[in-house]
Amino acid sequence: MVEQVGSPAADDDGAAGRGEAASELLGLAALRPRPQRRRKPERVPARLHQLLAGVQVPAFVEGRAFDVLASNRLAVALSPRLQPGYNRLRSLLLDPEEQAFHQDWTRATEGFIAALRKSIGDDIDNPRFVELVGELALSSERFRTLWARHDVRSLEGGTTTVNHPVVGELRLHRDKLPVDDLLLVLYYADQGSESDEKLRLLASMAQTTPTRTRVGSQTAEGNSRLEPQ
Repeated sequence: MVEQVGSPAADDDGAAGRGEAASELLGLAALRPRPQRRRKPERVPARLHQLLAGVQVPAFVEGRAFDVLASNRLAVALSPRLQPGYNRLRSLLLDPEEQAFHQDWTRATEGFIAALRKSIGDDIDNPRFVELVGELALSSERFRTLWARHDVRSLEGGTTTVNHPVVGELRLHRDKLPVDDLLLVLYYADQGSESDEKLRLLASMAQTTPTRTRVGSQTAEGNSRLEPQ
């Protein structure tokens, strides 16, 4: 179900939900005052950019709040929302194309939101977490419902099925490899399977698709940030 933003009911309920969710984080931070510490920006090391450019499967790097920080061409061919500048949880909840992409959207949202709580941990005064929770609590009823459950668990690797608008259904394995404070995520199919053949087709298509960049921002062949266009 595609969630719409801007209707009167959504505005009233969303404002309340946003306030509750954001207040939860901010309130906990106030109860546990800690010395302010300088947070390092999430930056992708050069070696990961080289790895992304060299692997022959969809791969990307994400931060603690599911911000996509770098990706290769095949990842973007798999889903345009896997390019730097996008947030995976925001796309999952608010983007109709991303919702259609996931065959089991309900299960995906449960996993992502529980994993966000896991990622936050006791870092409840982190501005990025407060910003993301506040935005999604305002914009998504699904987020408000699942956030209120207080589920906490890691989003592990596994096998998932997605619906690609060009090549159709893909059954893919997903592995998540920690690198410093980041995660390298790879999708791949069983060798010789129909999904493997479809990934090869996507790879061929990706070679002829120009990489979108902006001044000061590059893709996996360069830097790590790209704003959605």
